[in-house]
Amino acid sequence: MCENPEAEIRDDDRHADVDAVTRFRADHHLDHIVDVHTHFMPKRVMDKVWSYFDSAGPLTGVEWPIRYRHDEDVRLDRLRSYGVRAFTSMIYPHKPDMAAWLNQWSVEFAARNPDCLHTSTFYPEPGATEYVRTSLEAGTRVFKSHIQVGDYDPNDPQLDGVWGLLEDTGTPIVIHCGSGPAPGRFTGPAPIAALLARFPRLRLVIAHMGMPEYTEFLDLAQQYDRLLLDTTMAFTDFIGEAAPLRPADLPALRDLGDRILFGSDFPNIPYPYAHALEAVARLGLGDDWVRGVCRDNAVRLFDL
Repeated sequence: MCENPEAEIRDDDRHADVDAVTRFRADHHLDHIVDVHTHFMPKRVMDKVWSYFDSAGPLTGVEWPIRYRHDEDVRLDRLRSYGVRAFTSMIYPHKPDMAAWLNQWSVEFAARNPDCLHTSTFYPEPGATEYVRTSLEAGTRVFKSHIQVGDYDPNDPQLDGVWGLLEDTGTPIVIHCGSGPAPGRFTGPAPIAALLARFPRLRLVIAHMGMPEYTEFLDLAQQYDRLLLDTTMAFTDFIGEAAPLRPADLPALRDLGDRILFGSDFPNIPYPYAHALEAVARLGLGDDWVRGVCRDNAVRLFDL
């Protein structure tokens, strides 16, 4: 008789979860995966993020149960068990005087976990250019910008030095700028179009494919050859009718296949990790396209 039936259920769930990802990798001849959109944060910050999602129903209109609400070491083990070779620690501030502290935490996290692509962030505030420069000198590989949560205009003059520095260094910036799951004052394609008009060589990675404004952000990617997009939550059943991809957008997705990156939003997703991968494959754009999205494009971008 099992002394801890709940633990046994969790263990069975883990094995099923890992088996599903392993089958996906075998089906598409992927020796590993690179996930450019995963969240690791200081515990008290992650707890607040989870609390937000717990209460997000009134905001988004849907319940949002966190599937991978585990301790950090368990989450790391789970991600690696999927064959994820490299991942990120997407951090983001919602107020001034927070970004530099998060960046220092990220230095320590990346040192403990060399398979993490060292991630930093910023906020429109005095000193932002200086701490972004410090982060780059400390080995940052990718930045995170969250326009909705931060509630800031990406064209705020206090960020001009940041954008100029990141443009010159070619550092990728994963930027949540679409109007999903809920619009903000500065979300949508127009502020990003204005930003790129001023800094056309920025290597922006449009998080969530710019959900729900897929078409507009795909159009921007066709105008700016350094613009990329990540698949985070896009195309999944959970998004469903709230932000469907138009069939007319499939040709652009196919043509931009070398600039689409897999992202999962792990651990903050309400469905199994494998479903995020399957949602990419069921677009029907071919195995080469899937391998590019799930591995090769990120390997090339980050010189892995």
